[in-house]
Amino acid sequence: MGRFRRRMYEDYGQEFNNDEHFEMAYQKVKRIKGFYSHLKVYIIINILIIISNLDGNLFGWNLQEDGLLDWHTYSTAFYWGIALVIHAFTVFGPDVFFNGDWEQKKIREYMDKEASNTNKWE
Repeated sequence: MGRFRRRMYEDYGQEFNNDEHFEMAYQKVKRIKGFYSHLKVYIIINILIIISNLDGNLFGWNLQEDGLLDWHTYSTAFYWGIALVIHAFTVFGPDVFFNGDWEQKKIREYMDKEASNTNKWE
């Protein structure tokens, strides 16, 4: 059991005793935290890869751009980026773009449109 979870159970043990809502919320926060850690590592590692592929003296600022134009410089970022997008969809779900609120609006829109079409000739 992690420090945060142990502290939450100690502080609010009576309130969250056998509460599945707390457990679900805790797991969701843990997944979101894991995604942001994944994103942070992705950014740091890819910056290091790009810097290491620069040919020349980095601190003397005599840089050559040959390393920036090669595919292998960005291939890791590309394929890892695909995995990161998949991770984002597993964490935030398919409701990122089409959430329940969007569905309700579209249903209401089509119902209103259909009602206006049926009343059109009356």
